[in-house]
Amino acid sequence: MNTIKGPAIFLAQFMGDEAPFNSLDSITTWAASLGYKGVQIPTWDSRCIDLQKAAESKTYCDEIVGMLAAKGLQITELSTHLQGQLVAVNPAYDLGFDGFAPDAVKGNPKARTEWAVQQLKYAAKASQNMGLNAHATFSGALMWHTVYPWPQRPAGLVEQGFKELGRRWLPILNTFDECGVDLCYEIHPGEDLHDGVTFEMFLDEVKGHKRANLLYDPSHFVLQALDYKQYIDFYHERIKMFHVKDAEFNPTGKQGVYGGYQSWINRAGRFRSLGDGQVDFKSIFSKLTQYGYDGWAVLEWECCIKDPVQGATEGAPFISSHIIKATEKVFDDFAGTGADEELNKKILGL
Repeated sequence: MNTIKGPAIFLAQFMGDEAPFNSLDSITTWAASLGYKGVQIPTWDSRCIDLQKAAESKTYCDEIVGMLAAKGLQITELSTHLQGQLVAVNPAYDLGFDGFAPDAVKGNPKARTEWAVQQLKYAAKASQNMGLNAHATFSGALMWHTVYPWPQRPAGLVEQGFKELGRRWLPILNTFDECGVDLCYEIHPGEDLHDGVTFEMFLDEVKGHKRANLLYDPSHFVLQALDYKQYIDFYHERIKMFHVKDAEFNPTGKQGVYGGYQSWINRAGRFRSLGDGQVDFKSIFSKLTQYGYDGWAVLEWECCIKDPVQGATEGAPFISSHIIKATEKVFDDFAGTGADEELNKKILGL
């Protein structure tokens, strides 16, 4: 068994235009002051990192790593959630997702996809330059508009969709393999990879690629009414990253999983700050420790009620209190009698 590393914090939801949230230097000083030991960095935010420069310059990466080390911090992983989303976009979502792309490729889906693929390849090399072994992203979605279909899906649509998704991601996975980095998909509604079954279908299309792995976030499973603890039993060998995020699901006679087009605060399923929702983190940390997870526990703050600074302040001690120092001995060792083959034969009646 291994001891989970942490606490760490995903910076994406905290970046802003005012200090200390407007630069990597100042926001990481703030994070360190709260007791965090690691930071997960969003690569689409130029206030945090120049991704292409990080891919092309080991010196630049060393400078960032050194700056953080001076504060007592490590980089846990880089994230390309927004760029990964753009690897696969159904035309129904073109206008919405153009907001994630640079102006030069907006309105041009082919160019936008090519840009996104290059971003992922930069991220693989940047991760290698920083000495990281895992990376966070989204899969994108070609089929999400058919998730609860009417009219029914045409025969073969799902198979063809996953075939295309695999075709797009396989070269990216190969680049990550060349760089020695696991590519971890956050399993998430809105993505074609949104539960265990869809992840397995994707794995089939990328031939079980060893770099196709998982970012485990139980909050998205609470909102789907999926057994997030048994999910660990099924997929622990592929879980290489962990977002510690809370959620609650309170269906009523008026509203359920789909949320009735309501704002976050009025949905049956809501993200909450750590400890304010329904996720059984004690069981999650126990299972991950049992299965030998040796990555980071990273706070991802999303809450429709609590202030983010309060959420982050409470998050570090919450994660620390759940990290289990893996035992190096068995509790009943004191009663052991040692190895004695002859004694064993007598006990067995041999």
